[in-house]
Amino acid sequence: MALLFCAMAATAQESGYQFTNVVSVPVTSVKNQAATGTCWCFATTSFMEAELLRMGKGEYDLSEMFIVRQKYLNQMEDNYYRRGQGNVGQGSLSHTWVNAFKQVGIVPEEVYHGINYASDRHDHQELATYVRALADASVKLKARSPQYNQLVNALMDTYLGPLPEQFTYQGKNYTPQSFAASLGLNMEDYVELTSFTHKPYYQQFAPEVPDNWEHQLMYNLPLDELMQVMDHALTNGYTVCWDGDVSERGFSHKNGVAINPKKRTASDLSTTDRERFEQLSGQEQRDMLEEAYRFEHPCPEVEVTPEVRQEGYQKFVTTDDHLMHITGIVTDQNSTRYYITKNSWGTDRNRFGGYLNMSTSYVRAKTIYIMVHKDALPKEIRKKLFK
Repeated sequence: MALLFCAMAATAQESGYQFTNVVSVPVTSVKNQAATGTCWCFATTSFMEAELLRMGKGEYDLSEMFIVRQKYLNQMEDNYYRRGQGNVGQGSLSHTWVNAFKQVGIVPEEVYHGINYASDRHDHQELATYVRALADASVKLKARSPQYNQLVNALMDTYLGPLPEQFTYQGKNYTPQSFAASLGLNMEDYVELTSFTHKPYYQQFAPEVPDNWEHQLMYNLPLDELMQVMDHALTNGYTVCWDGDVSERGFSHKNGVAINPKKRTASDLSTTDRERFEQLSGQEQRDMLEEAYRFEHPCPEVEVTPEVRQEGYQKFVTTDDHLMHITGIVTDQNSTRYYITKNSWGTDRNRFGGYLNMSTSYVRAKTIYIMVHKDALPKEIRKKLFK
């Protein structure tokens, strides 16, 4: 059965956060990227699986590693033509999934699970090391011979398993391309959106982040309109693929929330609290001022303007750390809005089944880009982008 998010509301009382569901879109179960940097693929695969549910196609478990394999190949080729200056790391963005899908199709997870080594979980540390070595060697030699291509494919076969040319799924025979066609997903229907002030609004540009190694163009929206797109999508049955910064102290997968608290000083305290504050030791005072980071209850958060957001990006404080899948909206006891977020770190790293709630302030500040279906755009915004 498709998973309908409910764990956060059921257990929120334990942490002092009392969440009320606003909207929750059906999605598939939480997966685990484990010891890999493939969040981009897990998040986008989850997003596409949700699209299939929305379209009435039923529940699918699609193979992340089938896409990841093609991505490594594409990166190595890109790196060669950039004379070794490309990105051959494990990270990437949502459009990489789209591009690989158009190239090679897709298969179900049961056909290609991508673990061909002694492990019950994904682990790409060794594979990524050899990818880098082969990529560097081809640049140094200034040649990619047939033997090089054999080596690359042998490497992928060794770690991920040989590619299925044909397979049977639910009684029907497919190739990866014919299976992809059977799903009815049109990759031209998906659009990536961002919001930064150093580029013109309602035009496309390639965000300057390392994982955008394909230099993909994205539409630039004013921040309020980017948030409007997210809200409109979710309240109309669409989900959102999200990329952003999770390195902040306010991001706590363990506690099931991501918040953007205001920094407090002693002058911000009430008279009673200030009197208590003056009796505390230095460390105790610091703990009191940083109460929000105990994640015991909602605290005042930063009002994020486009200027605040831009400053974080330009100072490299806001980076493209991680992709996740936004599946709904909740509010806390103070009526603050949060976005229900499906992570790809498995179900045993927090008590919320692998989900967390990101506050509006956090999302406004720390989003790099989102991907949505074009039909999820409000009409007035869609007209501005697709004239």
